Amino acid sequence: MALEFRKATDDLLSACLSHQEIAEAMGASVASFRQARLPGDAKAYRKPPDGWERAVIKLAEQRATRLQRLAERLRETSA
Repeated sequence: MALEFRKATDDLLSACLSHQEIAEAMGASVASFRQARLPGDAKAYRKPPDGWERAVIKLAEQRATRLQRLAERLRETSA
């Protein structure tokens, strides 16, 4: 089952990525990003930008790499 836009972006936001960072990676405005996160029956809802999945993958991988490096540095200095 495909991951839904809202769930995927909730995960990114919880990883300390801002709406601005995510919107830019998707080539969208912050407003249209926020509208795409609304429930589908909301009056202001907009469909997610094309290619949003690739942008989420890239952001998640970049964040994971940064966090892994941080963990490794901390492990080395606290041992």
